[in-house]
Amino acid sequence: MDLPSGVRYWTVVDDDFEVVWVADQWLRFLRFGRSRAELTTKAYAEGVALYLLWCRITGRQWPQAARDMDLFMVWLKYTPSTPDGEPAPVVLGPGAEPARRERRINGVLTAVRGLLSYAVSVGEAPRSVLGQIYELADSRDLPVEAQVEDAGLSYRLRAVHRVQEPEAEVDRATDDELVAMFLECRNARDRLIVLLLGRVGLRRGQAAGLHRSDCHLLPDSRALGCDYEGAHVHVRRRDNSNRAWSKSKEAWTQPLDFLVVQAFDQYIDERHEILGAGGSDFLLVNLFREPLGAPMTPDALGELFERLGQRAKLSRKVGPHMARRAFGSNVSDAGGSLDEVQALLGQTHPESPRPYLIPDRARLREAIERVPSPRALHGTGEK
Repeated sequence: MDLPSGVRYWTVVDDDFEVVWVADQWLRFLRFGRSRAELTTKAYAEGVALYLLWCRITGRQWPQAARDMDLFMVWLKYTPSTPDGEPAPVVLGPGAEPARRERRINGVLTAVRGLLSYAVSVGEAPRSVLGQIYELADSRDLPVEAQVEDAGLSYRLRAVHRVQEPEAEVDRATDDELVAMFLECRNARDRLIVLLLGRVGLRRGQAAGLHRSDCHLLPDSRALGCDYEGAHVHVRRRDNSNRAWSKSKEAWTQPLDFLVVQAFDQYIDERHEILGAGGSDFLLVNLFREPLGAPMTPDALGELFERLGQRAKLSRKVGPHMARRAFGSNVSDAGGSLDEVQALLGQTHPESPRPYLIPDRARLREAIERVPSPRALHGTGEK
């Protein structure tokens, strides 16, 4: 949905292409009342659309269908979608490939719970629905770390329906992989992108959302109204025309080292040679395809990483977020403390950096080799 202001969000329409107003109101609230990303409304709208489709083909009314959520979960797992949005025939039998995996099903359930909770709050669904999708739980089943000391017994709502997700292997890009991709870059802009993700630690949405005015590359930027010393970039959340979005709600300042500053200088020269003083205020723009000067999208950065991995003949796919994990891990490997990693990744919770701390395999081997071999102790001869 495009508003006159140019801001967009995703919504849900029925078979007659009429907006489903409860879903639309909820998604609009998330986008503007809760400052959620446009892509968040897209994911939730897709989940709600699946729920409403299931209600329609099974003859259920959506406000009351929550009592059969377990059947909806089975439908999600085994009923694929078709290009026209209608469900395809269910493939039965042992070993049938699921149409949707556990993580996707849980994402859809999250969207449905959000819609139903909002519908109850505005009087479009009975209050009994909450008891069908949530159960009352207390703080005793939380991990010890999550229990507040001396806070007593507290209660909270816990989702009733959830699929157990298999543990996904989380890995980082190795330094050798990032160097190989860097060497396969054919222009200064692409080299800067690899460094912004692998050596500065930005998410691809944050890198694509950088404006030239966010980049202060001088040793002293007080003339620009900024008293942060040294070269740095300001990472800010804003609505961008290229749909780039910073996941971090708070803005932060990210320092740059000499290698990244040098890559900036080479890119700025390359950009000026092609565009002159033109182009948008976005830092990363199209230089080799039309429309020239238009901002690159986060998806374009993902496609670039895929091409670079293929050119470098890597044995696995290395995505942009693996480069960000490599940055966090390298800071830790170099002796950085947890609070330093947290600040450099733009995170607010002290535990948020831990998934990014994946030690380099060479460092783990060195740790093993430092352990001395056990030796037998000789008797002392005491009587």
